[in-house]
Amino acid sequence: MAWIELPRPAAAGAEPAGHVRIGYARASTVRQSLDTQLDALKAAGVTRVFSEKISTRATTRPELDKAVGLARELRSAGVAVTLVVHEHKRLGRGLDLVALAEQLRAAGIGLEFLTGELQGSHDPSGVVFTVLAALSGMEREYIRDRTLEGHESARSRGKSIGGAPVVDEAMLSMALHLREQNLSLRDIAARLVITTGKRRGRHPSAATVLRMFRDHDAGIGAAGR
Repeated sequence: MAWIELPRPAAAGAEPAGHVRIGYARASTVRQSLDTQLDALKAAGVTRVFSEKISTRATTRPELDKAVGLARELRSAGVAVTLVVHEHKRLGRGLDLVALAEQLRAAGIGLEFLTGELQGSHDPSGVVFTVLAALSGMEREYIRDRTLEGHESARSRGKSIGGAPVVDEAMLSMALHLREQNLSLRDIAARLVITTGKRRGRHPSAATVLRMFRDHDAGIGAAGR
């Protein structure tokens, strides 16, 4: 459900001197791309964008602070301002998002989301947005971002992501021998046995065999160049 944006002029009875749309984009980790958000903001006609790669849990987000600061300055000059964001979770979650929305409302700054549960423009004087923000399904996104951030932290410490490897040199050698006999991936997998880890004694999946062949072939190709 879209809400009509009704930015209020800085002075009572005065008409806003133009309308400025300020964009904000954020990714939770350095490995995440901002391209989708930036492309969407550009397509929406936003020319001034602040972006950063920083966790939602960070106590301060410098680029967001700059975006809000600029919006406040423009409102003080009598310009109507809307903060445009790709999706609500880029701003925050739960009570943090509600608190930010209240700050924007108090300053007369409109808010627009290009996609997601809160898609649309929101009246900075309304209370409907804060209710929607508080009740929207943010826990799922929060868990996802925590997982991504955990992976990023593990990688920075040199730890691998995922379960223990099931492929060893003996398995690869046997798999290559069976491939030469023109057996299917399923048949090859049925003839192989995992020798380490929790899956010890079981057969690898056909998908695991395919990845094993791809990695091996890619290594051979790289060595030959």
